[in-house]
Amino acid sequence: MTRQRWPGKRDTGGRVAPPRAVVSGGLPGSPPRTDTALLRTSGLVKVYRADGVAVQALRGVDFELAAGEFVAVMGPSGSGKSTLLHVLGGLEPATSGEIWLRGQRVDRLSTAGWAVLRRRQVGFVFQFFNLLSNMTVADNVELPALLAGATPRQARKRREELLAELGIADKAGMAPSRLSGGEQQRVALARALANEPSLLLADEPTGNLDSSNTRDVLRLLRRAHAGGQAILMVTHDARVASLADRVINLFDGMVADDAKILPRPRGANGVADVLELRG
Repeated sequence: MTRQRWPGKRDTGGRVAPPRAVVSGGLPGSPPRTDTALLRTSGLVKVYRADGVAVQALRGVDFELAAGEFVAVMGPSGSGKSTLLHVLGGLEPATSGEIWLRGQRVDRLSTAGWAVLRRRQVGFVFQFFNLLSNMTVADNVELPALLAGATPRQARKRREELLAELGIADKAGMAPSRLSGGEQQRVALARALANEPSLLLADEPTGNLDSSNTRDVLRLLRRAHAGGQAILMVTHDARVASLADRVINLFDGMVADDAKILPRPRGANGVADVLELRG
């Protein structure tokens, strides 16, 4: 399959090479070490308290995500998949443990600090879209770029590129409520990519879509990945997970398995093959 350049990404002829980020720490006076992971967690714990009862949603999660890597997170209902994404994106605070993004420890950021980080480095795609109903499609997509510091002209250009790539340029002036579920999810994906984030977090992005719209959204995720976008995607569907480079399985808030996906032979009739043939 010929790689396609995702709008706004540098075309390097393949995946973007992981940056060698400087990480502080270690013994006093010792030189800083390097870390090639885009995202890394260590001993990540999340505890909820309801009616005086402590419920551990995450129990010491350790994993790494390289720049340009596509990782799927699977597991049974209640295993902590969505909680993990919310904590990694600063939507919920971690109870303990560490989160490092591009060599910077971010789990101790304030609410305002997380908001700035998300504007500049993290994009979200939610299962239920979470589009702003009082804004047009164009405004929904342009807003993240504007918040990240782009000029109105730059934000408009980025929006036009993304909506054209997603096949919904003619919907720019419409309200999200007038779109189909598949179209709304494409708008949500465009919004998440508008500020060219280092990391894209996708929580069940195909969970509410029919098979046709699922193929469209997965094809778009694959194009973003081919352009160098790092993606961490929660899914319950093994066929959807087969699109990723690795699959992490959570069970009771812990990493039960972390395995690379072997190349699938052509003709094996998986999701990746369908996308390669049609995309």
